[in-house]
Amino acid sequence: MTPTLVPHHPARDWAEIQERMLVPLYEAVYDRLGVGPDTRVLGLGCGSGLALLMAAARGARVAGADRDHARAELARERLPEGVAVTHGPPEYAPYDVITAFHMTDALLPELPALTRTAPSGTAVVVAGWGPPERCATEPVLRVAARLSDRRPGPEPDLDALVAGAGLRREGAGRVACPFGYADEGSAVRGLLSTGAFDEAVRATDLPQVEKEVEEALAPYVRPDGTVWMPNVFRYVVARTP
Repeated sequence: MTPTLVPHHPARDWAEIQERMLVPLYEAVYDRLGVGPDTRVLGLGCGSGLALLMAAARGARVAGADRDHARAELARERLPEGVAVTHGPPEYAPYDVITAFHMTDALLPELPALTRTAPSGTAVVVAGWGPPERCATEPVLRVAARLSDRRPGPEPDLDALVAGAGLRREGAGRVACPFGYADEGSAVRGLLSTGAFDEAVRATDLPQVEKEVEEALAPYVRPDGTVWMPNVFRYVVARTP
């Protein structure tokens, strides 16, 4: 198979291709928490800001933080003027809801540090992949582990994470978030924008990673050339003591 050569602009690809795949997750959490006018929402690891934009459309007052400078800049561009988006840990403010929709190793130390200073009763939401058998993307993600010469590790235990941060677990849910792409090239760009393949790119090279990701996508390519990958994501809602 000849690899699809694509421009590598991870932050832009995340904003234009991948981020929208998690809209059902954002909506489910906001509905569950009743996010609306005057709700104060902080997006921790806010990416390019789509989840915050959706909260703002409900009337919420929003702020965000992301360690990826390019994504934070895109969030500033798309969010209403005056919305604070920081590159790095957020400054303290009394929020009603703190979301961490995209749990990464970089966020693990930030969450307990932030929630320890949050007012009592603040809702904290963490999210991640659902069971591997419910996620069509899981075999593709194994490519990243193989190319970076590391064993696939388990997804963060969300329940253990909230307990370790000293939070009181309130409930959990699962949401179907299918990944749908116009073609294989878009699928490769979208998946590489997640950051899951960054280590593999450093260990090998970008064309090799693109080639192997495209090969792993073959079972999910439909006759019309589109790519469809059913997935389930899980979230946990907790409260600060």
